[in-house]
Amino acid sequence: MSPLAVARACITGGAGFIGSNLADRLIAAGAEVVVVDDFRTGRHEFLASLRDHPRFSLVEGDVLDPGVLEQAFTGCDWVFHLQANADVRHGTEHPRLDLEQNTLSTSGVLEVMRATGVRQILFSSTGSVYGEPEVFPTPEDAPFPQQTSFYGASKLACEGLIEAYSTGFGMTGVVCRFVSILGERYTHGHVVDFYRQLKRDPTHLGILGDGKQTKSYLYVVDCVDAMLACVDRHAGESGCFVYNLGTNETILVDESVRIITSHLGVAPEIEHSGGIRGWIGDSPLIHLDTSRIRSLGWSPRVTIAQAIGHTLDWLDDNEYAWRDQGTRYQEQRGSSR
Repeated sequence: MSPLAVARACITGGAGFIGSNLADRLIAAGAEVVVVDDFRTGRHEFLASLRDHPRFSLVEGDVLDPGVLEQAFTGCDWVFHLQANADVRHGTEHPRLDLEQNTLSTSGVLEVMRATGVRQILFSSTGSVYGEPEVFPTPEDAPFPQQTSFYGASKLACEGLIEAYSTGFGMTGVVCRFVSILGERYTHGHVVDFYRQLKRDPTHLGILGDGKQTKSYLYVVDCVDAMLACVDRHAGESGCFVYNLGTNETILVDESVRIITSHLGVAPEIEHSGGIRGWIGDSPLIHLDTSRIRSLGWSPRVTIAQAIGHTLDWLDDNEYAWRDQGTRYQEQRGSSR
């Protein structure tokens, strides 16, 4: 990454999994970094190595508070808006949570950017916006079918807002539609769910779905590389630019289970439930076309199996990150603002 592409950046949700990895990378590249986080799901531990760095600052607060955002955005040339409610599975239990934490927060971010003169945003969207498409690998210009999750619908609304602000106010909007991300500091998703289950009871593993769901994953270091490749390409340009971030690989849920059980040295009884979908919004097949991001010279360096392995190694060494995280997400779902 060119050191001139980002001089001073704010990362919303910067104490989370992807945000903290991005913060590390930007600091290493010479940028100033401001993190905004309320630590409902973010971790102070993830920022420990940056706390005393002269180019790092933390604004602890809610992204729905304009005063918090104004303090954090002042003097920035980029906002990396990563904060979100990312719990697809339980969206139907608390549908307003996706509206507030995703769509309304993004609206607020864009308004404070406009007020403070920040004109460039990178937004973490999701492959879930495609619902259950008919085209695989799914390109960025694929027709959108019926939305299948409140999470995907809320993120798609965010994309529309970013496109409108980019058009109306000459902003730079970069939208990255992620597959699921794995790696160090990962604390939410099926790999950690299975890991946690097996740590508690190595004799039995419950899997939502038939295990044949086909997923795509991306290692967090490769994800950050891709995000910064987009920033380098579009810095200073007006408009909205959309990229799928993923790999050319896919993996069955049952295959990922075999990697996890082998790593832990266990042979549990496997119990599948729920049919081809584990829950409402669980797409049976996720495979994104990444030709557009590859045209920028980026390609992933880590395979899905290697990414799962890196994640498991990190979970082995950081028990705090998986032992209480399920409780933290349950508390998040039960709250409303």
